[in-house]
Amino acid sequence: MSAAPTTEPPPAFRGTLLICDDEEGPRLSLRVVFKDEYNLLLASDGRQAIELAQQHRIDVAVLDIRMGGMSGIEVLERLKFIDPHIEVVMMTAFETADTMRQALRLRASDYINKPFDIATMRAAVGNAFHRRSLAGEIQDSAEQLNHLMAELQNQKVEEQISRTRGDIYASIIHDINSPLTVISGYIQMMNERIGVANQLEVEDLLFIKDNLKTITRQVTNCIEISRRYLGFLRRQSEASTIVGVNQLLTDLAELVRVHPSVQNNEFSCTPLAEDVTVGVNGTDLIQILLNLCTNAFQCTQQVHRVEVSGEVLGEPIAPAQIHDGPNDRWLNIESFDNTVPLLKLTVRDTGPGIPAEVLPKIFDAYFTTKSTRNGTGLGLSIVQRLVKAAKGLLHVHTQAGAGTAFTIYLPARRKD
Repeated sequence: MSAAPTTEPPPAFRGTLLICDDEEGPRLSLRVVFKDEYNLLLASDGRQAIELAQQHRIDVAVLDIRMGGMSGIEVLERLKFIDPHIEVVMMTAFETADTMRQALRLRASDYINKPFDIATMRAAVGNAFHRRSLAGEIQDSAEQLNHLMAELQNQKVEEQISRTRGDIYASIIHDINSPLTVISGYIQMMNERIGVANQLEVEDLLFIKDNLKTITRQVTNCIEISRRYLGFLRRQSEASTIVGVNQLLTDLAELVRVHPSVQNNEFSCTPLAEDVTVGVNGTDLIQILLNLCTNAFQCTQQVHRVEVSGEVLGEPIAPAQIHDGPNDRWLNIESFDNTVPLLKLTVRDTGPGIPAEVLPKIFDAYFTTKSTRNGTGLGLSIVQRLVKAAKGLLHVHTQAGAGTAFTIYLPARRKD
């Protein structure tokens, strides 16, 4: 019967210790002391020590202060520049208050006089490795926390996008109910007129014919609305979904008309003089414009006006035009497809404008100047994300007392 295979424990982690001294004796002495505990790197001058730190991950370094060429203080400063978390033990036979102050200012972990005591040196290096280990654990924990926070933020943004998309589809279903109500009413009218008749007069036939035309028109509206938005839903993951802009502006106007944010404010939505298509999912474009409209309506409690307008540009955006200023911010510049024709859509309000200290923050997730009951701080963050996914450019222009305009630029196609 063969013995069960044994699993060897993984080798213990061995940190890396850099020893830099221009005298061979101390270098070799320290090598003998620490060779069984750490991975050792030996340097005879500061330049060699810097090169080793650039090529290897150094945990702790033991440096002589007085060396030919580059001093130990200079090496300490360079090592901290390469990796701020390297722990450094300084040693010298010529201790001065000035060198001690410099070493402490550069965050040396310990300071030992030559000739050194082995026990003292072991304790200093051991403490330095312990500090390095704690710093690494703190850094790892911070990175994990940042990663979790980023995941949580992305998840909340995606949930908000899905929630808004669901609201859009619920509104579309609501819109379908209107023509269905018309259809139901006309059918009821025809039933009342001909339900008990044994024969139809010419006037009855004309009445039915006219009503059937109206019913047919309303049925066609229902079919078009349902097909269009079901198509958007099914093609949600496709890279290039062709969308007619004027139809979406019409649908946007219907959504805004019943939106609770409108209240007593004025609203207008002007179609394009030349209709175009864009490679954006229909609900995404509506969500962009709806979020911007909602944001515009909520910018002040005073009655004001919100306008949606657009145009088709035959020239690309000039690079000189794209620059931030006290009243302007440009976003998604790196991913923008500046290919003509370009669709320019603007949501403009006559509100109070955005304060200069607030403007740089408005697209940060969860940033809001509204109460928690009126805003999540995700609306503009979602706008930026969706515009970026469409390879579009986003521009904000604001002026105190004169309102704000959010403009998006998207690659477009002219209709055949």
